Amino acid sequence: MIDIESIKQKVLNGLSISLQEAKDLSLVSNKEDLYKAAGEIRDHFSGRQFDMCSIINAKSGLCSEDCKWCSQSSFYHTKVESYELVDEQKAVQQACLNANQGVQKYSLVTSGKALSEANLNQLLSIYRQIKVKAKIGLCASMGLLDKEALKKLKDAGVEHYHCNLETSRSYFPALCSTHTYNQKIQTIRWAQELGMKVCSGGIIGMDETMNDRIELAFELNKLGIDSIPVNILNPVAGTPLEGTSPLSDEEVLTSFALFRFINPKAKIRFAGGRMQIKHLQQKALAAGVNAALVGDLLTTIGSNIEEDKQAFIRAGFDIN
Repeated sequence: MIDIESIKQKVLNGLSISLQEAKDLSLVSNKEDLYKAAGEIRDHFSGRQFDMCSIINAKSGLCSEDCKWCSQSSFYHTKVESYELVDEQKAVQQACLNANQGVQKYSLVTSGKALSEANLNQLLSIYRQIKVKAKIGLCASMGLLDKEALKKLKDAGVEHYHCNLETSRSYFPALCSTHTYNQKIQTIRWAQELGMKVCSGGIIGMDETMNDRIELAFELNKLGIDSIPVNILNPVAGTPLEGTSPLSDEEVLTSFALFRFINPKAKIRFAGGRMQIKHLQQKALAAGVNAALVGDLLTTIGSNIEEDKQAFIRAGFDIN
């Protein structure tokens, strides 16, 4: 019989749980107690402060990578819109709109393994304009950039870099063959060496096991990741994962709770696919979530920011 309370107290006392304890927690029958304990861990370390970020698809489609979940890969025939770079005025206006709605961070997100120097320079110009016109933190999600490119972003005012590990190290090769897990980790470490905060998480529901999710959570803990987006797979027609069965509600909530037990101080963030678990939102908030990606998303329908704010407030969070 797994003692959820004693493992919770271990975390509250500043100790890390073991891999075996995490696996044991995933198998407990009293899931409601697990979710409640995860919420208590969140409250202990982070209080009731809620973090909101938003993104804009700054470069879409025609990606050279073969990630099986992604509609933007050139390997698959999907209906995703393709364009080289977002209009500068549109990107700046979107940033200002999000800042006025109380969103804390704004990210330009690009498809592809990395960026050309010309594309990077254009995006740096957008960031400099946003820095002047909007009171909002700046984030970038631009693939496997080298340290020099990351430094240029930092010098332009970008404080956060996003690079998802996506899944466990052991399962990743089954989902992508055009880049490696170690390349992702190298990008993360370069960003950290430059003093940038890193947002990194993954996608659940790609036929991985619960142990894969646990492995991912520990990898993120080892890297000291501050913000962990948990995406729910949106099985896009034309991708190899289009016929993937959705996770059960229990699997989703257990995953959120375990990410919290393993990463007690991090922001555990609703991200892509949130509309698929809208009916679980209140339970997930009680199970340790304290951040969200809001507004328009990359290639799927996003959320209404004002409605989100009111829902988070009703759940007892401070969004200021």
